[in-house]
Amino acid sequence: MNVVMIGAGYVGLVSGACFSEFGANVTCVDVDVKKINALLTGKIPIYEPGLNTLVEKNVKTGRLSFITDLKAAVADADLIFIAVGTPTRRGDGHADLTYVYAAAKEIAKHLKGYTVIVDKSTVPVGTAREVQRIIKEENPGADFDVASNPEFLREGSAIGDFMRPDRVVIGVENQRAETMLRELYRPLSLIESPVFVTTLESAELIKYASNAFLATKISFINEMSVLCEAVGADVHAVAKGMGMDNRIGRKFLHAGPGYGGSCFPKDTLALIRIAQEHGASCRIVESVVEVNAAQKARMVKKIRSALGGSEAGKTIAVLGLTFKPETDDMRDAPSLAILPPLMDKGAKIQAHDPEGMNEAKHLLSEKVNYCEDVYDTFSGADAVVLMTEWNQYRGLDLDRVSKLMKGKIFIDLRNVYEHAVMSSHGFEYFCVGR
Repeated sequence: MNVVMIGAGYVGLVSGACFSEFGANVTCVDVDVKKINALLTGKIPIYEPGLNTLVEKNVKTGRLSFITDLKAAVADADLIFIAVGTPTRRGDGHADLTYVYAAAKEIAKHLKGYTVIVDKSTVPVGTAREVQRIIKEENPGADFDVASNPEFLREGSAIGDFMRPDRVVIGVENQRAETMLRELYRPLSLIESPVFVTTLESAELIKYASNAFLATKISFINEMSVLCEAVGADVHAVAKGMGMDNRIGRKFLHAGPGYGGSCFPKDTLALIRIAQEHGASCRIVESVVEVNAAQKARMVKKIRSALGGSEAGKTIAVLGLTFKPETDDMRDAPSLAILPPLMDKGAKIQAHDPEGMNEAKHLLSEKVNYCEDVYDTFSGADAVVLMTEWNQYRGLDLDRVSKLMKGKIFIDLRNVYEHAVMSSHGFEYFCVGR
């Protein structure tokens, strides 16, 4: 089976590599010449555990290739996945579908024989219908169907999510397209992964509804963390007690500085706009977005309070910059909302992140001092802010940290450490909801 992946970004590259591992012949197409040239020389443009090995393996077998020539790729394709970016449109919160529709127009020009065009990008309800309309308009004689196959990949564990999914969602209009997609995903039948087939519109909405619900759990426990601090409760205990209820579950009940990344921020906003366009209310999701913004602002106040009411002239060691561990993704990371206000008030930032510093340099002030060695961040620092819970920050030599620092303030925004442990090493410890 010949598969074409339009877009060699996070979703396209991971999906393409995994489909090739399933045995399909996959061609990843991207207009970014630098990206394709890098991939051709074995350089992976994103950090995702295990991706480098998977790509290298399937390139060697000849099942995975990278080109910029869409025409050459499309001609022999059985399935064409559109996996281009759908960022939040500036000013109104809608998903920007410019790249999706441009891809549809280009695909239409070169179709030969029956082909299934699949929306893999996260797109609003009605996008598949519009892609279908565009292709028919550009190429009235084309033999094709359009399908929706949303991705549910968590950055940092994307390959595992693809290879062992909770479910595969397929939106189609006929048996012919369904058969093609079921055949592509057939290797998953060995592990009995459920394939859920539904309409185009339902498949499109499932992705947004899923992400909005997970974001809701995060914002909910963050609101509970505020209440916990007010009444003297422990948010860890509250979350654990809630999570033991199988109807609720433990996942995404971790208090912290708020959600970020490539999905939750833009997908919650897009879902709100979809609802507004169709005259429906989405008040819970609107509140989720508001709570998330408030949580990030509250973290600035928490840090300021821990520093005695003013960060002016203080040196802060920051551990972690990415929105979560095991990724180099800085999109909507809490650090981007928390650190600038501190720097504006005169704080000096010394930061470390295992994978995100190169990207952070483009997004944060030039005044940030990036440290290659994590222990260099503590040199002369008045306080530590643990921003992202990378594993290497969980086992710090606290005695060494204490000796390197000028002050003894440790602000743990991910609740990695315990009060008793930090106090025994002489730290004044601050965390979230405990």
